[in-house]
Amino acid sequence: MSDFINNFWPMWITVIALGGIFGCALLLWWTSKIKVAANSDNTSGHIWDEDIREMNNPLPRWWVWMFIITIIFALFYLAAYPGLGSYAGKLGWSEVNQYDKEVAAANKALAPLYARFAAMPVEELAKDKEAKAIGERLFMNNCAACHGSDARGSRGFPNLTDNDWIAGGSPEKIQETITNGRIGMMPPMAAAVGNEEDVKNVANYVLSLSGSKHDSARALLGKEKFVVCAACHGADGKGNQTIGALNLTDNIWLHGVGEAAIIKRINEGKTNQMPAWGAKFTPEQIHVLAAYVWGLSHK
Repeated sequence: MSDFINNFWPMWITVIALGGIFGCALLLWWTSKIKVAANSDNTSGHIWDEDIREMNNPLPRWWVWMFIITIIFALFYLAAYPGLGSYAGKLGWSEVNQYDKEVAAANKALAPLYARFAAMPVEELAKDKEAKAIGERLFMNNCAACHGSDARGSRGFPNLTDNDWIAGGSPEKIQETITNGRIGMMPPMAAAVGNEEDVKNVANYVLSLSGSKHDSARALLGKEKFVVCAACHGADGKGNQTIGALNLTDNIWLHGVGEAAIIKRINEGKTNQMPAWGAKFTPEQIHVLAAYVWGLSHK
C-alpha cells in the first residue's frame, strides 16, 4: 500500500496531465507550420488502391479554435480544481466537502419532519406508519446490504427479526449500536483449549449446549476444557451482551453450524465489525431507524 501513497504518484499524475495538454498544444502548433506549396497537387503523397489519395487540407478554423479553447479551459480548470496530484486547487473544492454540504442541506430540509418523531418513544414510534416508512427507506438504503432486505441477515450478519441480540436489543442499545458501530472479536483459542482432540471435544460440548447433533462422549470430555471459553461465554454458555459474547445455547449460529464450523472458529478466531453511522445520520434519523429495527422483532 505504501507504494501508492508516496510523493511519486502525485508528481506522476501532474506530469501526465500537464504533459498531455502541452503535448496537444505543441502538436497543434507544429501542424499549423506545415505549408502546402503553391505548385503542389495538395495531397500528402499517400495513395491507396491506386486511385485513393490523401488530401493535405488544413484543419478547419472552427476546429482549431475549439481545440485552443479546450486547452485554455483545461489549464484554468486544473488551476481552480483538484486534478494535479496532491494540489487541492485555488477554490478548495473537494467531493467530500460537496457531499457534506449536500447532506447538510438535505438534513436541514428534513428537520421539521423528524422534529415530530424526536419526542416520541421508540415503542410508540415503531407503530407510526410514516415513521416506519422512513425507517424502512433508511434501512434499505444503508443496512440491507449486510442484513438483507428482509433484515434476516446471513452468515456473519445478525438476524434483526428475532430476539437474539449480541450486544442488547433495548431501544437504547440499538441506538448505541447504530451510532457507534460494534467490533466483535473472538481470539483463536486452540492453544488455550489444548490439542486437536481437545478442540474437537469442546466443539461437541458447544453443540450439546443447544441440543444440536453432537458426539455425547466427546461433549462430556469437552465440558472440562470449556472453562477457558466460559470467561466470555459464561459457564452456562449463554453469552455476555456487555462484551458481545455470543449465546451458544439458542441454536442460532452466526458463523456457521456444525462441528467443522465451530472447530474453525476455535482455531482461527473471528473479528466482525459493524460500521458506525453516527457521522452520516442525524440523531433524529438514528432514533427513527432504531425504532424501525426494534419493531422488526416486536411485531
